[in-house]
Amino acid sequence: MDNGLQSSPGPIGVFDSGYGGLTILHGIRQLLPQYDYLYLGDNARAPYGPRSFDVVYEFTRQAVVRLFEMGCHLVILGCNTASAKALRTIQENDLPSIDPQRRVLGIIRPTAEVIGTLTRSRHVGVLATEGTIRSESYTLEIQKLHPDIMVSGVACPFWVPLVEYNEADSPGADYFVKKRIDEIMRKDPAIDALILGCTHYPLLMPKILKYLPNGVRVVPQGEYVAESLQQYLLRHPQIEQKCSKNATTRYLTTENPEKFKEQAQIFLHEPVEVENITLG
Repeated sequence: MDNGLQSSPGPIGVFDSGYGGLTILHGIRQLLPQYDYLYLGDNARAPYGPRSFDVVYEFTRQAVVRLFEMGCHLVILGCNTASAKALRTIQENDLPSIDPQRRVLGIIRPTAEVIGTLTRSRHVGVLATEGTIRSESYTLEIQKLHPDIMVSGVACPFWVPLVEYNEADSPGADYFVKKRIDEIMRKDPAIDALILGCTHYPLLMPKILKYLPNGVRVVPQGEYVAESLQQYLLRHPQIEQKCSKNATTRYLTTENPEKFKEQAQIFLHEPVEVENITLG
């Protein structure tokens, strides 16, 4: 099929509306350091959380097409909102016409798959952005795989700004973290596993653990997405062979590269080189 896309091996693409996907990339690189990665943050148009399904789908589709054009055969939507609002449409409607050999994966299903082994009470909580909670994607995915699990969700609108303004360790963060944890535990006191359904939230982990009742397990996504990807590549050697292996990572942003560098330092604790890119 001549779609103008190159067929030689290329990097694994990781897309996010902002910086949170860096926690997903970090988890993947820890487990699978041998591959090349291309991270794209649509920071100029972030956050995606409050945007409509149609807009999130269109923005995500533009990013996926660009990553394909840059040589990626496999793209991970390292963004809960994009996974919730755009993944299925891209997989079902767009991939067959763009290139049926390429793949786009999300980050909600890997967490839904593993949650059955992490809860004893069969009561699970989800903390996420408003868009992800409203989409009910976690509830739908979890109950598809584990019909006996009760899922309760609470939106945490101030958590992302706390991380991005580097206030995650500040005393002011305590109020907002405690408020949402108290809210979800009031909603269902039987919860024994709490999914962090936004990629920024692991950076608030010390505060989350401080206010979480004893016996409640926190489930950040990075490690589970990485393990799921490792299994996926083992099951799909035809995709794995199209992923180049030079242990490199490139970073692209639709925003100011300097700003991205500062934020990346918060998420990755290492300096990065960043290139500017335009989408749409």
